[in-house]
Amino acid sequence: MSESGDTDMKFKRIFGLVMDSVGTGAAPDSVNYGDEGADTLGHVGHYYAGKLALPNLAKLGISNLRDTPIEGVPVTDAPKAYYGKMQEISAGKDSMDGHWEMMGLPVRKALSTYPNGFPADLLKKLETFSGRKIIGNRPESGTKIIAELGEQQMAKGDLIVYTSGDSVLQIAAHEDIIPLDELYKICEYARSLVNGPENLIGRVIARPYVGPDAEHFTRTANRRDFTLEPTDETDMDRLQAAGVHVVGVGKINDIFSGHGIDEGYHNESNMDGMDHVDHVMQEDFTGFCFINLVDFDAMYGHRRNPKGFGQALMDFDQRLGTVMANMHDDDLLMITADHGNDPTYTGTDHTREFVPLLAYSPSFKQGGSLGIRSPFSDFGATVLDNFGVAGNDAGHSFLADLN
Repeated sequence: MSESGDTDMKFKRIFGLVMDSVGTGAAPDSVNYGDEGADTLGHVGHYYAGKLALPNLAKLGISNLRDTPIEGVPVTDAPKAYYGKMQEISAGKDSMDGHWEMMGLPVRKALSTYPNGFPADLLKKLETFSGRKIIGNRPESGTKIIAELGEQQMAKGDLIVYTSGDSVLQIAAHEDIIPLDELYKICEYARSLVNGPENLIGRVIARPYVGPDAEHFTRTANRRDFTLEPTDETDMDRLQAAGVHVVGVGKINDIFSGHGIDEGYHNESNMDGMDHVDHVMQEDFTGFCFINLVDFDAMYGHRRNPKGFGQALMDFDQRLGTVMANMHDDDLLMITADHGNDPTYTGTDHTREFVPLLAYSPSFKQGGSLGIRSPFSDFGATVLDNFGVAGNDAGHSFLADLN
C-alpha cells in the first residue's frame, strides 16, 4: 500500500463509515421535500419502546448529539467520541448527493425526477437495445412492484422499470430469466442515455431478484449502481493524487464510478461489510477507508420496517465494539449517514434529515460537541486536512477540535 510522506499527520488511518439512511431528525429544509417531522433514529427508538440496545453508539454520544435522546439509548456524561450533526446543502436527498457532498462535491442543481414515469422515447430506446418489453414505469417500492409484476416478467422476459422520489432509474429482472451480465449491460446502456442535458439521472440501479413466485421473491446482493460520473474532482481524487491510499467498501465504488479508489470491496450485507472493515483494519497502510452499509436503507428504510431497522442497528452496534477494540491510537473512526429513511414515515422514499456525526479515536481522553456542521463537505475537508492535502474550500475541517 502507498504511504503518505506527511509525518505531521494526526491520524495514520481514517475510517469513514456511512450508516446508509440513518438520519437523526428533520432538517430545516425538510418542508421542501415533504418530510416534516421525519426522525429515523428517534422513531425507531420509539418503536422499540426503550428496548433499542446500542451500548457502543451510546458510549460514543449518539444520544448526546440529539435535542431529545433516543429511547433506550442514554445520554452519557463522558462521551468517548466527538459528536454532532451534519446538515446537507445538496439539491437532493439521494445517496449520491450525500456521498458526493461529503467528498467536497455538493450537488447544486437538482437532478431529473420522474413522478409520472419515464418519457416514451427513453423507454423505446431501452426496448430496442434490449429486445425486451418494459413494464411498470412508475414511482414505486421495489419489493411491491416486483411482487406485482415479477411473475409476468418471468413468463415473458420483460424488464420491470421503476423509479422513486429520487433521481433513479431502476431495472428489475429475475436472475434465472435475465442473466446478470445481460442486466448489467442493459443498465450500462441506460446510463448512457441519462447523462443530460434533457434527462440527467443520478443513478441507474440493477435490481436482480430470485424466487419461484410473488410470495417468495427476494432481491439479491447482486444489485449494482451505475452512477453519474462525478462532475468534478472529489476529495478522494485529491487524496489519491497525493499518494494517500483510498479504500472503498460497499457501494462507494459505484457511487463514485470507481474514481479516486485504489482498493474496493463489494458488500453482500451489512455484516459482510463489517467483515471487510475488520479485514482492512488488519492491513498496514496510511490512508482513508470509506465505507457504506446499505442494509438500513435497502432492507428496512424503503420497506418501512422499523423492527428490522432497529435490529440492524443493534447488530451493527455489536460489530462496532470489535472495530473500536481493534483500533490503533493513531486511527480515527468517523461515523455518519448520507440522508434519512424514516421507516415509520409515509411513502417509501428517503427523508431529508440531519445526519449524525461521531468521531472516535482510542487516543481521545474524552469527547465533546462538534455542533451542527454544514455542508457535509466538512467531513471530507477533515480527512484532507489530516493528510496535508489541499481541498476546494467546499467544507471546513474540524480536525483541530479532535484532541
